[in-house]
Amino acid sequence: MLLDLLEQKKCFKLVCGAGNEDPIEVKKLVTLYSKAGCNFFDICAKPEIIDAAKTGLNEAGIKENRYLCCSVGIKGDPHVSKALINSEQCDNCGKCKTVCPQNAVDKNSVSYNVNKTRCIGCSKCVSLCHKQAVSMISESKDLKETLPPIIEKGIDCIEFHASGTDEQEIDEKWNDINNLYDGTLSICIDRSKLGNEGVRNRINRMLERRKPYTTIIQADGCPMSGENDDFKTTLQAVAMAEIFQNAGLPVYLMLSGGTNSKSTELASLCGINFGGVAIGSYARKIVRKYIDRDDFLENKEIFNRALDIAKNLVDVSLRNIK
Repeated sequence: MLLDLLEQKKCFKLVCGAGNEDPIEVKKLVTLYSKAGCNFFDICAKPEIIDAAKTGLNEAGIKENRYLCCSVGIKGDPHVSKALINSEQCDNCGKCKTVCPQNAVDKNSVSYNVNKTRCIGCSKCVSLCHKQAVSMISESKDLKETLPPIIEKGIDCIEFHASGTDEQEIDEKWNDINNLYDGTLSICIDRSKLGNEGVRNRINRMLERRKPYTTIIQADGCPMSGENDDFKTTLQAVAMAEIFQNAGLPVYLMLSGGTNSKSTELASLCGINFGGVAIGSYARKIVRKYIDRDDFLENKEIFNRALDIAKNLVDVSLRNIK
């Protein structure tokens, strides 16, 4: 069971990206990291992406102790936002394309455009654009329509990205999730807009309708920032986890947001009691040149090179959880 993995401190979660709607990439990532020992996968809340992830598990030949989590969020949350390039303001410098970790920016004969199926909302292109031609957009989705087909597909967890300032929308969507799904829930939250006290207050309110230890708190230090492999990059993830640990909540803690191969080591050194780690940007980056190949799943030599890299990340991460 998923919660048993967290209790035993043996949970490694691969974050494919809440906004990653590319079924081919998701299938490749799940195949690779499942064989590498990853046992928990965070994917986009769309039926076709669940199918792709399950196909990946079949490709890996490992179904035991492998769990799928679908992510949803509120309007404005970066994880469910997409970049949009204003062609009239864009001067075609191409910097957005070079900085995109998902290869989601393409150029036609006239201008650059964003492939929304691959964009995960990291906003690196927004920060770099000197013409302010890139903006982030998101839509509020009705979970009463979105979740039933997802739940029917068969999943093991729903993750709610609960960052933002609209308390009413958060309460409404959290109620919808709890009313529609009676399984394990995960709350992914950072303190960028709330501060420590605001985060604690929101989480305490959300946990009022949850039974003890049926909820995961994914302590999101600095969302989608884990491309560098050093202690500084993962520091905020550990600090965020400490906030929840000090609150003494009846939940399972997972590190996320700026996580890398150093995350579990630093958290253990700091005395954090956590059940696992969720790694996205860094986990995808280190195998990117392999999974982007069309022959990735057929070329055994290429696949095994990527597998060695992925397995090392999983092994190191789990070994350092105390």
